[in-house]
Amino acid sequence: MRTKIVAGNWKMNNDKDATKSLLKDLKKSVNNLPLKNTRVIVAPTFVNLSSAIKRTKKTEIEVVAQNMHQAKNGAFTGEISAEMLKSIGVETVILGHSERRTLFGETDAILAEKVDTALGNKMEIIFCFGELLADRKSENHFKVVESQLKKALFHLEAAAFKNIVLAYEPVWAIGTGETASPEQAQEMHAFIRKVLAEKYNQNTALAVSILYGGSVKPANAEEIFSKPDVDGGLIGGAALKAEDFTAIIKAI
Repeated sequence: MRTKIVAGNWKMNNDKDATKSLLKDLKKSVNNLPLKNTRVIVAPTFVNLSSAIKRTKKTEIEVVAQNMHQAKNGAFTGEISAEMLKSIGVETVILGHSERRTLFGETDAILAEKVDTALGNKMEIIFCFGELLADRKSENHFKVVESQLKKALFHLEAAAFKNIVLAYEPVWAIGTGETASPEQAQEMHAFIRKVLAEKYNQNTALAVSILYGGSVKPANAEEIFSKPDVDGGLIGGAALKAEDFTAIIKAI
């Protein structure tokens, strides 16, 4: 049975006090939930990772990083390495988020390097990918998604996918209030498994957890999560409110 995951990407939100407050509220609500085969993840900003890890000890909440650099160290002002993350107890990193691709120019080639660095440091990866609105309208969305997977991940051996969670995020549905229909989400997730099976094998394809990331809210979470190939969500705005994030966790 694939692991269910609800991951909250806090992006550039929440200072020290807001992080403390949100985690306090989440601990109260999450610790009372029956989380059988379900992981709850939050990704605060870099400056609050260490304190967040301390505040979530002995809870069901995992703390992960939003990004990392591909180099071990060096003259990369403002960047964070895998070793730095590991040194404070971070074991999982989000890579390839659409905002990193579109706003900061991260290419599939760069992401392939980051993937190798993370895996080389024995880190788990939540790997994001997805099409733009223009791709969807031109009906190239399947080709775009397949290309992103092939260029960034398909140099890996099948065994590497034991440490990779996939997160499909239709870019046109992030922060816009638009959401892919549950049927559209299922269609793409099933396609992703098909691509993985063709490259590797059916067992690999069936074992990988695939999250949906595109304006998931308490009102639509249950219907989206009910689809057979949707294993949870990468949540943005709704993850910043304990009540909403908890409702989404309950929906899974």
